[in-house]
Amino acid sequence: MSDVLPFVLLAVAYLLGSACSAILVCQALNLPDPRTQGSNNPGATNVMRIGGKGPALMTLAGDMLKGVPLVLLAKHWGLSGDLVSAIGLAAFLGHLYPVFFRFEGGKGVATALGVLLALDWQLGLAVIGIWLATFAPFRISSLGSLVAFTAAPVLAWYLTPVYMLGVVGMSVLLIARHKANIKALLKGEEKRFGSKKEEQSEEGNN
Repeated sequence: MSDVLPFVLLAVAYLLGSACSAILVCQALNLPDPRTQGSNNPGATNVMRIGGKGPALMTLAGDMLKGVPLVLLAKHWGLSGDLVSAIGLAAFLGHLYPVFFRFEGGKGVATALGVLLALDWQLGLAVIGIWLATFAPFRISSLGSLVAFTAAPVLAWYLTPVYMLGVVGMSVLLIARHKANIKALLKGEEKRFGSKKEEQSEEGNN
């Protein structure tokens, strides 16, 4: 197999990740640019604020799927675990810093979950389970994301240590992107999902 292939896959993964689903969905449906409305975050939660459940689900699906094809191809072609996870990380970085949209991306939760499911379905489902278990009682999306991706490297260590590189990279970057949410949580100001007085700040999903 060509030595150039990993670099090609990394580049294509980043470009796929850079295709911002929130912006594309809003453009297709003649909705306002999510970077200028609501929380100004191009993610599914903000698209729901702007356009409702349908556009939000389309955005969520697009974000989750963008990291899947190249990861599956890399696994199929027998690349090393580090390379496979690095390709998933490249798609995640594309979502955070999309070259097509002035490097203004989302927070990466849905894309990271899609990558985890592609890397190892058990790992992906475990992280999703933690997100749901945290979100259900508190109704705070950012809290679920922070808890789930704090646990993700630990779960990866036990379930699929071969993919630790990408899992740790995504987790660190995702938590860093939630800096404002962490401050709001510590102050008790982070709003619950569905709150009538929901703030313009992103609750943390995507």
